[in-house]
Amino acid sequence: MTETTTADRFRLLHTMIRVKDLDKSIDFYTQHLGMKVLTRKDYPTGEFTLVFLGYGDEATNTVIELTHNWGQKEPYDLGDGFGHLAVGVPDIYGTCTELEKAGVKIPRPPGPMKHGGSVIAFVEDPDGYKIELIERG
Repeated sequence: MTETTTADRFRLLHTMIRVKDLDKSIDFYTQHLGMKVLTRKDYPTGEFTLVFLGYGDEATNTVIELTHNWGQKEPYDLGDGFGHLAVGVPDIYGTCTELEKAGVKIPRPPGPMKHGGSVIAFVEDPDGYKIELIERG
């Protein structure tokens, strides 16, 4: 009998973020970060929509869940507990050049980490969530 490890039984499925303008958010993640919309479902009795997107199917990949509450008029308070999402990119300088041309906010331009290590940048989605880009060769 083989022993099952926690890694064999548990897997991170998704991260949920609330978004004010669903169309702008879908456009950001698909057009600028190359994700695909995997599923979209409206819940009329709860007045919300869930959209799951990512780089591969939910069965084998961790994805992002965008939650759009239909009546939300004001931007969400992002708080100070959430940090960022991270996305690996092959050419961080080229990626940031393209994102900048498209009007994406880049609060931390690409470059080496201050204390050594990876080449990173930070961009913001339409709601102000930080996305760390990490160059992966």
